[in-house]
Amino acid sequence: MKKETAILILILLAAACGPTRLQTIEKRQMAATLALSRGELAEERKVIASARRDTITVTGENGEQLLLMKAVKDEESGEMVAHDVINAAVITARFRNVAERHGRIDLRFEVIVPQEMMDTRWQLRFYPDMFILEDSVRLEPVIITGSDFRKAQLRGYELYDKYLRSIVTDTTAFIDWRNLNIWIARNMPELYRYRNDSSYVDVDQFHSYFGATEADAIREYTWWHRRHYHERRWYQRGEKFRELVKAPIEKEGIRLDTVLRDIDGNFVYQYTQSIKTRPRLRKVDILLSGDIYQQDQRLYTMPRSEPLTFYISSLSTLVDGTERYMTRVLERRAAANTACYVDFREGKWDIDPDLGHNREELGRIRGNILELLRNQTFDVDSILISAYASPEGTVRSNSILSTHRAKAVADEFSSFVVHYRDSVRRNSFTVTVDAQGRERTGHEEVANIGFRARGKGENWDMLSLLVDMDSTLSSAQKRSYMHHLETADDDAREDALRKEDYYPHLRQELYPRLRTVRFDFFLHRKGMVKDTVHTTELDTLYMKGVELLREREYEQALAYLKDYKDFNTAIAYLSLDYNASAMAILKNLPGTAPVNYMMALLYARNGDDQKAVQHYLDACREEHSYVFRGNLDPELYVLIQRYGLNRDDETEL
Repeated sequence: MKKETAILILILLAAACGPTRLQTIEKRQMAATLALSRGELAEERKVIASARRDTITVTGENGEQLLLMKAVKDEESGEMVAHDVINAAVITARFRNVAERHGRIDLRFEVIVPQEMMDTRWQLRFYPDMFILEDSVRLEPVIITGSDFRKAQLRGYELYDKYLRSIVTDTTAFIDWRNLNIWIARNMPELYRYRNDSSYVDVDQFHSYFGATEADAIREYTWWHRRHYHERRWYQRGEKFRELVKAPIEKEGIRLDTVLRDIDGNFVYQYTQSIKTRPRLRKVDILLSGDIYQQDQRLYTMPRSEPLTFYISSLSTLVDGTERYMTRVLERRAAANTACYVDFREGKWDIDPDLGHNREELGRIRGNILELLRNQTFDVDSILISAYASPEGTVRSNSILSTHRAKAVADEFSSFVVHYRDSVRRNSFTVTVDAQGRERTGHEEVANIGFRARGKGENWDMLSLLVDMDSTLSSAQKRSYMHHLETADDDAREDALRKEDYYPHLRQELYPRLRTVRFDFFLHRKGMVKDTVHTTELDTLYMKGVELLREREYEQALAYLKDYKDFNTAIAYLSLDYNASAMAILKNLPGTAPVNYMMALLYARNGDDQKAVQHYLDACREEHSYVFRGNLDPELYVLIQRYGLNRDDETEL
């Protein structure tokens, strides 16, 4: 018996002296690993192995017919032989080609945690870091919680909840009601009689009658030490939470928080991260780090994993950046116009700057004229001023009146131009060089402008427009006005309108707006002799679309490019998965290598292997770089693997 006991003790001592799980992890520098998504790889292998037909026929470089089949290389003979299913080996590569679609990329990978690293007392926290261009971004962590660890977490929450329930927050609970009632009965009998009275008493009236003595009594009969004790406990609740809940349960900003009880094999989490593409993005690296915690104590920090690299395939790299030019026809002569609302007194044509908004309107027109005088592209030939009158009065008198008004405005601005020209001549000079290289000085000249005045009479067209837009006039009144417009004689029409109830509104509100002055500016291009000149200019709108295409802003790029219907437009459509629109454009373009490559992508998306392979091989024959480009686009990669395309080219490298 003693011998058996001794043996048992030795066994227990040996077990006690053996390495613990944590020591084993530290010694072996264990860590979780990153791997390509096996589910995605399996799906890809199914696609590669499947085909609508076992063989396809394509045309070779010299026009010969070639037979392609689903094939694999025989390990002994080295020859390609037909095979119904391609059984891919286990993927151990640390990189993968992924395609950008609709301006986004989906990165799929696995977080694999060895069974030896998991313990019911521990929580494992894994932090995927994404390195993209010059930036690094920490993705949402993955948390694996042991069942005993979670029990301890929940126990901490229970203790904290018990602590909160023990805090008294009702201040009336700290009042010594027995002694307070005795004091009120002795000193404030009027107040004491309300103790059993349920009738409503206004608070303001109550306090105005009894004063503040009852508040003093309450303060006197409050157990302040108890109240301060509970208040202190309330203010310390944050500190108490940290003391009792050593490892809070994370609810926000995590990808996964799962509780593991019985561990059976490695733990695998399928992680998917979607990112928006950006210019110059060629690859993305994912690395994994992590920690092991027991409550609030960090037991072990895992070494960072090897990077998992995703190479980004984007159709924007196929953009044709050739500058596009357009022919522009320049006319020697040009015209511009504006309206000026100059107020005139009824029956008058002299300009009063202080009447209405005349000062602002006249200043605005002076500014327009100055801009034209200083313009480096155009010279002003003449300015036509047309003045209008409102309908009150006779047609003849209004015609004369509008002519006088047009002449008054023309004289006003003609004097302004003369004054400006004299001012420039006095205060500026220019230096020029003649044919012999001698410098000559002179004053800067401002061209003289011819002003032409024209009276346009009564402005009935503008009045009809104002009546139609007027919100004060009723529909019946507007119909009445339209009926009077049928009267051919303008004076008779005005007389008829005077009898309508809405005429005062026309006279007071609308007529003043009819006394407008229209300015028509007649210009010509400086130094231009011919009436028209054809120039070639860079198409800036098209190039803006190309720039947006390179920056992978496909929706915006398409807004600029859709009317051109060229190769770059097709790229924009294809990137947005508008395949029919892209096909309609590409079919009408010459069969260059880039066009054939794009056609191969489209046919591959449509499931037409034969046409897709034919266009891809044509592209590769014309431009050898497409041999390797095809491996970047998943649609073509599937075909390359399925039919063993370009293997000779890859071997040569």
